[in-house]
Amino acid sequence: MDTPTLLTHLETHARPLTLPRGGALCWDDADFHGAAHTDDPEGYALLGLAPGVTPWQRARVLLQVLAASQAGLGDHTRATLAKVARVLTLALPPSHVITVLLALRRLRANHKHTTRTALRFVLEHPHADALIAARRPALLDCFEHALGKATARGCARRIADGDTGSDYLQRRLLRFLTAPALALPRVTALYGAAPPDRTGGTGPQAGSQAGAHAGPALCLDAARERPQTVTPTNRGDIAATLVHLYRGGPAEDLYVALGGYVGEAAAVFPRFEGTVAMVLDASASMRGYGDREWAVLSQAAALRMVLSQVCDRLEVIEVGGDERTPRGATDLATGVLDALATEPDLVAVVSDGYENLYPGDLARVVATLPRAGITTPVVFCHAMFTGGDDLSLRRPAPALPQRGFWHQDDFAELLPWMFGHCAAGGPWLRDAMRTRLELLDQEAAQLAAAA
Repeated sequence: MDTPTLLTHLETHARPLTLPRGGALCWDDADFHGAAHTDDPEGYALLGLAPGVTPWQRARVLLQVLAASQAGLGDHTRATLAKVARVLTLALPPSHVITVLLALRRLRANHKHTTRTALRFVLEHPHADALIAARRPALLDCFEHALGKATARGCARRIADGDTGSDYLQRRLLRFLTAPALALPRVTALYGAAPPDRTGGTGPQAGSQAGAHAGPALCLDAARERPQTVTPTNRGDIAATLVHLYRGGPAEDLYVALGGYVGEAAAVFPRFEGTVAMVLDASASMRGYGDREWAVLSQAAALRMVLSQVCDRLEVIEVGGDERTPRGATDLATGVLDALATEPDLVAVVSDGYENLYPGDLARVVATLPRAGITTPVVFCHAMFTGGDDLSLRRPAPALPQRGFWHQDDFAELLPWMFGHCAAGGPWLRDAMRTRLELLDQEAAQLAAAA
């Protein structure tokens, strides 16, 4: 399965998983997820952590990873899948995770890695006490499915009698846990005794109220700046600095600030060991006018500057004028042909979408490329003023893969999508997601230690 198709699905298909009482699990894209997991278990799981993936799609990734057998997988892959499962159980809303665990029960899926993940969620989640108070019957079902009903009840009886470390508990329960001292009282709570209240309230009712509204314990996607009123200078630091430069601000100070902002933005991405040819639209329409003057071009230039630090080689082909003096009409087709002549791994067309020199020319050239034996992927990046821009008249080549961006924060999703279209982007994307996983796993460990 190709990465762009999988990423697009994970970012756009937000339908929830549902478990009708007495009915089958409603998982409308189960075959899609099953095929992606079979093709590359590790890569599939890592993509579940990509910025912009919807919570319900992350829940599906968690369900697929826990439901599938790990027979035949290497130790490194198993370790990666375990970390992904740990991160997702903390980063998803607890209600989503409970749905996943109940779905595993409905599917009669249980493996050692499933048991470990379920028990750590039920007994070691930072909000476990409040969740048990709010969702005790559901969590009890998850607990008994993970261990088996007879074993789970046998452990509960021994714990109620004061057992804290017998061989029976060690072999059947404790070996799956990391914090038995916290977990054992919660086993008793699952079977009806009031759990300790760690929510700031004074009893089960306070815990229940907190558990009913408990959010993720781990933040997977950083909060993004989304101003109510969009201006040329509140769409990210790089673009804002460029707007001031284009308008004649104090160049020396602004260039110093610009270098810092670009370096900071590029530092979060691994090095792309390939060549990107960027067709940069520098026609008159990219400058804009009135309140929007320089807004779109500054964001396109910000993307170019970040790519220049991320890519081993970046070829920039400007069409129309240049960044400082945009002018003339837009000839994207010629720009694409010039870009292909540099023999890149990927061609990225960055434009506002107004092709006004030879309308339709880009679409005709793109349609001809495969017949000419050219297989280099070409993608279209829409430079927009806001996320709600109407692009209906701004799609010069509808057959091209297309994605819009209007804020610097959008680069976190745009770059994986871009690089995912070329062979050289596979290692880059896996490296980026592994780095992201390690950082998140460290945060998960700190949460466990704080608990």
